[in-house]
Amino acid sequence: MDWKLEGSAQKTDSRVLQEQEVILEDTGEDSISESFRLLQIDVECEHREGETLPAGSAMWCSKNVQRKQRHWEKIVAAKKSKRKQEKERRKANRVENSGICPQHSKRFLRSLTKERLWEAKHSGPRLCIDLSMTHHMSKKELSRLAGQIRRLYGSNKKANRPFWIYLTGFTTDSPLYEECLRMNDGFSSYLLDITEEDCFSLFPLETLVYLTPDSEHALEDIDLNKVYILGGLVDESIQKKVTFQKAREHSVNTARLPIQKYMVRCQNEKNYHSEILAINQVFDILSTYFETQNWPEALKKGVSSRKGYVLQNSVDDGQPKELQKAELLEVS
Repeated sequence: MDWKLEGSAQKTDSRVLQEQEVILEDTGEDSISESFRLLQIDVECEHREGETLPAGSAMWCSKNVQRKQRHWEKIVAAKKSKRKQEKERRKANRVENSGICPQHSKRFLRSLTKERLWEAKHSGPRLCIDLSMTHHMSKKELSRLAGQIRRLYGSNKKANRPFWIYLTGFTTDSPLYEECLRMNDGFSSYLLDITEEDCFSLFPLETLVYLTPDSEHALEDIDLNKVYILGGLVDESIQKKVTFQKAREHSVNTARLPIQKYMVRCQNEKNYHSEILAINQVFDILSTYFETQNWPEALKKGVSSRKGYVLQNSVDDGQPKELQKAELLEVS
């Protein structure tokens, strides 16, 4: 009779393990504690059933259930450890890919960005994008300009010391506005000022500085009392001095980026050299300089080698710096 009871106990133990494995598969991560509770109930039932068995058989059943319970605990612990490692791996990937501090939530970061932008409106540097020259631009050129506005705004949001942006001469029924809505998600919610008024009538003329590559004066610093203007112009026909002439018509001061002061021309296959940059590239230079107060670092970020310029201390064609400067003076 003892061997029958012992066989019955073995079948019961096997059934307990199978039931626990089914529970592990079905319940998932959030029900591990519940599984332990069920296991504890089954063990208690085994003990109560074992009380009717002989002492030796009862002892054997208790050890068998304990062994299986330890096996179950090892399985659960391994799964918890694996989940923890996977969670840490995903967390590390998010930090590496986005550069966002992990202890801050997205809601907090959005709130911080808005706070910085509103602060810039009252005490930060001001940048005006003159969009009054878009009437003669093609649809392709308007699309490129809309993309530049999107990238400019994105860079400004990420800046620790952002500018306050004005889009002037900008009507809501214009093709450019429609293109901005089409290409830029959330454009209508951008934290900036949009006005149909011209920049020359919106601000006192003595506070304006029109940034144009045709200016004779290099920009030395960013003055919080000034309003800097970028011409919102994408012209594939390369009409020269359009923004410079417009600034002179309104007797507004002009300035150019100090590319010639800190950079030199480098040889390239097409012998191409240009100081004409997209508005988002100019903004990246201004924004970097405003944060670092370092023109070489700022110019390096905004002026690509495809423009035919490199920093004076960069290794390009192996020529001495003195020779490079001499070539620059000859061209000028």
